Amino acid sequence: MRTVSEEKNSRQQQEFITVRSLPGVGSAIADKLEAAGYVSAWSIVVARPEELAEKTGLPVLTVQKVIEAARKALGITFKTAREVKQERLNIRKITTGSRSLDELLGGGVETKTITEFYGEYGSGKTQLCHQLSVNVQLPLEKGGLEGRAVYIDTEGTFRWERIEAMARALGLDPDKVMDNIYYMRAYNSDHQISIVDELFTFIPKNNVKLVVVDSVTSHFRAEYPGRDHLAERQQKLNSHLHQLVRLAEAYNVAVVVTNQVMARPDIFYGDPTIAVGGHVLAHTPGVRVQLKKSKGNKRIARVVDAPHLPEGEAVFVILEEGIRDSEEQ
Repeated sequence: MRTVSEEKNSRQQQEFITVRSLPGVGSAIADKLEAAGYVSAWSIVVARPEELAEKTGLPVLTVQKVIEAARKALGITFKTAREVKQERLNIRKITTGSRSLDELLGGGVETKTITEFYGEYGSGKTQLCHQLSVNVQLPLEKGGLEGRAVYIDTEGTFRWERIEAMARALGLDPDKVMDNIYYMRAYNSDHQISIVDELFTFIPKNNVKLVVVDSVTSHFRAEYPGRDHLAERQQKLNSHLHQLVRLAEAYNVAVVVTNQVMARPDIFYGDPTIAVGGHVLAHTPGVRVQLKKSKGNKRIARVVDAPHLPEGEAVFVILEEGIRDSEEQ
């Protein structure tokens, strides 16, 4: 069995096969690809040919050849179920700070997928985002990824004071922790989309292992109100979410998004709240987790949808020092 260090080195070697090292890709083509944000082979294979051609100005035929070269370099072909299993075993996870919540998530928030936390105001969504932005910097053996975080804030809820408190509670230097969190305030949906597009260039240069979008639906919901704009909103949101999926897969990063809820007047029994975003958001994240308020500082997390996880619940608390287990557990 490989050591943690060997596993990390092997993963990094594959992740950062550059476009310049691909057979048949000359400096002129590489310059255009890099200028458009396509630096690694992984960023090439997860992009659509039309998208690459549009952003780089290269002919579609040239782009298709580059994609094929990237696929060969990464060994992308049919795989056996055992090989798929091995890839799943190599996915890394970030601790939430709560053992109970980690167990619910199968070990923590995982890379190469989107994890969505949705719930009403005060349910702990933003607190979790802050905690994960700190925890991703921890060593592998302590549940971190020894990496940095990108925090895209659409509602102005990021608080550096919480980062400081959480860092101190873990015995970390607050200033160093804050230096490793790249913050960007997104002011509208177009700005939000452009920030994510820029990450294809930014991530490989800055050892980013976590991307947070808090909240992913806020601007779309505000800018496209009513049924008249629903189709346009969903199409734009769908494209944005799939760009986040490509980002997660291209660079083996964890992507965490938060989402709002709304009440359904036609539900008379049980929980009348549902996540915003409809079927588009329901089918894109790899893991969907509903958060609910409980007594005092307690919160309840419930796995709503995940292909590899059973449905279940976990209780955690929000303390001054961050996300922790409830004392009753």
